[in-house]
Amino acid sequence: MNLDTALDLDRAPHGSSDDPDLLDFSANTNPEVPEGVESVYREAFADARSYPAEPPAAFREAAAAYVGCDPESVVPAPGGLAAIRAAVALAVDPGDTALVPAPSFGEYAREVRLQGGEPAFVPAAEVLDADPSDHALAVVCTPNNPTGTAYDRAALERFAARCREAGTRLLVDEAFLGFADRPSVAGTEGVVVARSLTKLFGLPGIRTGFAVATGELGAALSSARRPWNLSAPALATGAYCMDQSEFIRETGERVRSERERMREALAERYAVSPSDAPFLLLDVSGDGRSVETVVADARERGVAVRDATTFRGLDSHVRVAVRRPAENDRLLAALGVGDETESDAATSRAEGDDV
Repeated sequence: MNLDTALDLDRAPHGSSDDPDLLDFSANTNPEVPEGVESVYREAFADARSYPAEPPAAFREAAAAYVGCDPESVVPAPGGLAAIRAAVALAVDPGDTALVPAPSFGEYAREVRLQGGEPAFVPAAEVLDADPSDHALAVVCTPNNPTGTAYDRAALERFAARCREAGTRLLVDEAFLGFADRPSVAGTEGVVVARSLTKLFGLPGIRTGFAVATGELGAALSSARRPWNLSAPALATGAYCMDQSEFIRETGERVRSERERMREALAERYAVSPSDAPFLLLDVSGDGRSVETVVADARERGVAVRDATTFRGLDSHVRVAVRRPAENDRLLAALGVGDETESDAATSRAEGDDV
């Protein structure tokens, strides 16, 4: 990373609204948090009077059990994006290229450019069929953001084998995999897995996540990690959340059920991409309105949706999160596929919920 490169790059756009008058469907975080997590966070204040344990063994053990890997291969990070940055920084040198899916999370290309590299874009649907040869790094997001596509583990492992043969590092971003009830590829040779705990557990402000890598790459990530890079409350709440198997199961069931209900309703008016994630991608081109108008109309109805035209290759799309049933009713009405009376009742129900 150098000064000129950093100065020339714009910030990548993201969802999330801080307007208290809007119900936020533009960010893909769980509206629920595990019971008891606030108490854990508050109790960790006493531990914040001293430096956290180094390395943070309890957090690493919880993360290892959560994704099914060796604790020694877990590298704690303040959020999934920090894990992504660390992996890109170790793999990409100035002049290198990196295989990057599109449309997908905009930070991948930005991080590659910050290291002096150049992203080589490939359609997200075809990324596992791409040739990783002559690239320093390949990136896969599963489920992919914003399309919601989750890749088969066996196919991912075959791609990882091809990357190893080509001498290409593979970064797999599993930020939303916890919603999909699919196995992680954490611990696979030559692969860095990035995990975020903020999406599934509804705690984006705590900034907790980790990377998983083995062998030389894992040793390098561990060595490069700053000491005490997670606060005591972040470590405590992260470890606690990863142990909440019932919360994870109930969240997955709710998301799957509500996502299908929303997909069927939205498909009456929009083209909806299949999804294994806690969000849906809608092509609004057949509706006769522009994305800007759809976003503005929803906002007038008290709902924030994500303008997805900021993702490479998308020019007529919005992305919407999957929240709780009453809240989802409000979204459907705001997008013109729900009953107005039902939406008013849903609003009253939602106002009684802690969002």
